[in-house]
Amino acid sequence: MWRDHLLTFFLLHATGNAASIRAKNVKTDLCNSPIYCHSLLLKTVQLANIFPDSKTFVDMYLLNDPKITLENFDELMSATGGKPNKTRVARFVSENFGKKNELLTWVPPDWQAKPAILDRINDEGMREWIIKLNFIWRNLSRTVHPDVIRYPERHSLIPVKNGFIVPGGRFREFYYWDTYWVIEGLLLSGMEKTAKGMLENFLSMVEEYGFVPNGGRIYYLMRSQPPLLIPMVKKYVDSTNDTKFISEHLPLLEREFEYFHHGKSVSVIKGRKIYRMAHYVVTSEGPRPESYWEDYEEARRHVKHIDEQVFYDGIKAGAESGWDFSARWFISEGPGFGNLSDISTRNIIPVDLNAFLQRNARLLGEFHRIQGNTRRAKFYEDIAATYQRGIDHVLWNEDEGIWLDYDMKNARPRDIFYPTNLTPLYTGSFNRSHGEIYAKRTVEYLKRRRIGDFMGGTPASLDETGQQWDAPNAWPPLQSIMVQGLRNTGVEPAMSVAKTLATRWLRAMYLGFQKYGKMFEKYDAREPGKFGAGGEYTCQQGFGWTNGVVFEFLDIYPNVTADELLCTTCTADFD
Repeated sequence: MWRDHLLTFFLLHATGNAASIRAKNVKTDLCNSPIYCHSLLLKTVQLANIFPDSKTFVDMYLLNDPKITLENFDELMSATGGKPNKTRVARFVSENFGKKNELLTWVPPDWQAKPAILDRINDEGMREWIIKLNFIWRNLSRTVHPDVIRYPERHSLIPVKNGFIVPGGRFREFYYWDTYWVIEGLLLSGMEKTAKGMLENFLSMVEEYGFVPNGGRIYYLMRSQPPLLIPMVKKYVDSTNDTKFISEHLPLLEREFEYFHHGKSVSVIKGRKIYRMAHYVVTSEGPRPESYWEDYEEARRHVKHIDEQVFYDGIKAGAESGWDFSARWFISEGPGFGNLSDISTRNIIPVDLNAFLQRNARLLGEFHRIQGNTRRAKFYEDIAATYQRGIDHVLWNEDEGIWLDYDMKNARPRDIFYPTNLTPLYTGSFNRSHGEIYAKRTVEYLKRRRIGDFMGGTPASLDETGQQWDAPNAWPPLQSIMVQGLRNTGVEPAMSVAKTLATRWLRAMYLGFQKYGKMFEKYDAREPGKFGAGGEYTCQQGFGWTNGVVFEFLDIYPNVTADELLCTTCTADFD
C-alpha cells in the first residue's frame, strides 16, 4: 500500500500536480497518398476554394497515374511561379480529375419487400411506414466500381469486396459508427448476409491497417470513430447464431481493440489513485483533407493562443469522436462556451468512449469463453474491470447522480448535460445489483435538466453554440443510447421514461417523413419532424442510422400506432 502512495506522490509532483500522465500515443496517421493526404497539390487546390465543399475535391479520382498527375502539377506551379490563380487551379483539376461515381447502385440479394420486422407490427399505418423505410436500404446500397479495384492508386475510395449501405447525402462511402445502427436495422429487416458482408469489409480494413478508419476513404486513415465493431459482431451472432464467425475473426477483433486500448490510453490521477482510461487523440499533420479550406480558415480566424498544429489535431480528434463538432470538446479560458479555437479533445475523458471500451473488453472475454479459452477470457475480463474502476471513480458524479466527462486539464468533472452521460447504462458498464438506484437517480437527473420539455427528441446538449452536435440538434444514435440505457436498468421509473423518449422520437420521425418523404441525419429537438441545422454543411438526407434507430425502437415497442404518433397532444410526460 505504501508503495502505491509513494508512486502517486511521485507522479503528482513529477508532472507539476497535473491531473493526468499521458501514455505515449501510437502514430494514428496511415494516410500516405501524395495527392489526397499531405501535399502541396492538396493545399493548393483546396485553398483555391473552387468547390463549395472541400470534400468534393478529395472524392474525385485521378484520370492518370499519380506520377503523371504530380508532373502536371509541377508544370502548373512552374508556369505560375508557384502561385496559380483560381482559374488555373480549376482548369488543372478538370484536366486531371474525374467526378464519375466510384460506386454502383446495388440491390442486396437478401433484401425483401416485406421485411421480417413486419411480423411483429399489427398497426396498418406503421406497417406502411416500415415498408417505405425498408426501400431506403435499397436506395443506400452500393458496391465498389471495378475501376477502383483495378486502379486503387487513382482513387481516395478504399476498395472492399462486399456491398454496403452508405449513410446518404454527401456521405457516399461507408462510415464506422454509423454502421452499428445500420446493421441493427438490417438484421431486423432480415438482411443478415448484407450485415455479414459489411462486417467482413470492416475486418478486412483491420487486417490491412490495424483499425477501422472514420470512413471508407484513404484520407480517413488518420483517425477512427467510436469503437463499435465488436458489439456489431455480437449483434450479428446473437441474430444468426453464427458462432463460427467469432472463431474466424477473433484475432482481428482483438487487434482493433488494441488500437484504442493502447493507442488512446491515458493515466488519470484522482484521489491519489491512478486510473487507466481512454480519450480521443489524433496526431496528424495539417487540416483534415476533406475539410481543408474550412479548417485552414478557422485557424486563421481564431487560433491565437495555441499552436496551429495543436488546433488541427484537436479538430481531427473531435471528428474521431463522431461529435464533429460540439462545445463538449471546448475548454475555454474565458466566459461562455468558447469556439473551435478552444477545442481540446485530448484533454477530455469521455464517458461514452470508456464505456464502449469496457463493453468491448467484456465481450472479448465472452467470445474467448465461447471458444473455451478461459485464460484469454480472464485477460480481457481484467481489462474490463480496469475500465470499470475509472467509470466508477473518475466519471461517476455522486452529486449529480450521473456519469460526467472529465476535464484532465483542470482536474474536474464537466457538469454539462449530454445524452452520452448515460452510456454506462447502455453498455451495461454498471453494477447490476444497484440497477434500481441507477434508474432512480438517472431519471431524477433527466428531470432536473428538463429533458421532458423536448418533444422532438433529446438534444445533443442544452447549449446553443452553432455547432451541429449541440442544441437544438437531436441525433439518432444518442436517442438509442438513452432509451436502451434506461431499459437496461430493468426497473421503474426508468422503463417508463425510456418508452416516453422512444415514442417521442418515433413521432418526430413519422411526422417528418409525412411532411418531407425523407429521413435526415439529425432533427430539431424543439419541433417534432423538423430537420436539424448548424455545423459545416447542410443537413443531409438518406439516412442510414436514422432508419436503423426507427427499426430498433419499433422492435422494442411494436404496438405503437400511427394514430398515436399523429396525436401531438398524446405524449406522456416524465411524471
